[in-house]
Amino acid sequence: MPALPPVLLATLAGFVCALVFASIPVGPINLTILNEGSRRGFAWAMLIGLGASAMDGIYCVISFTSFTAFFDHGIVKALMQVFSVVFLIFLGCKYLFAQTVSVPTKLDAASEKLGARLDERLHPRSAFMTGFVRVLGNLGVLLTWIVLAATLIAHDWVADEFSAKAACVAGVLLGTNLWFLILSFGVSRGHGKFSAKTLLRLQHASGICLVLAGVFDGCSVAWELTKHKF
Repeated sequence: MPALPPVLLATLAGFVCALVFASIPVGPINLTILNEGSRRGFAWAMLIGLGASAMDGIYCVISFTSFTAFFDHGIVKALMQVFSVVFLIFLGCKYLFAQTVSVPTKLDAASEKLGARLDERLHPRSAFMTGFVRVLGNLGVLLTWIVLAATLIAHDWVADEFSAKAACVAGVLLGTNLWFLILSFGVSRGHGKFSAKTLLRLQHASGICLVLAGVFDGCSVAWELTKHKF
């Protein structure tokens, strides 16, 4: 099977990552769309998603331009490959065994305080700015994209060049907007279709996918190490 062109591979990598991590964990943006969309309809919910996607893309750009060069060298790159396996399995188990839609962490508490301060200072009134500010104040989103960007570079799924990184960011925007489009449409058609219970089940299913992805990634890393050894 011929290798995919670097730009296409980067676009697909960004799209898949965004689609998965936009839907899990079921955080403030998804819950905001769930609540606001059921009251105000599809357009309002989708504008919240567009604002969130815009800030998501900015965090993705920051991650690729500021941090990934450090992770593309020697032992650091190998360590990131191993870390990505642990990260995927840990995150998958965390959401697989979650008992509630949101899984609170210390970082979430810090994000809530930052989000509250941003709301006080910026006073977002439009749907777009509501989504934008919610992601702006979510430190977990930036941290996740730093890890994902480093992982994609370390596995050579995104080449360390401008065109590939730009393509990955474009894929991220496509993936996040597709998820928010699906969620907004489902919510506007009936709140029950995307109830908290349904989202929790989706979170569990996504947790299984993350664990399987981590196991597959681990097997790939082990196979590469075996080839280099022999």
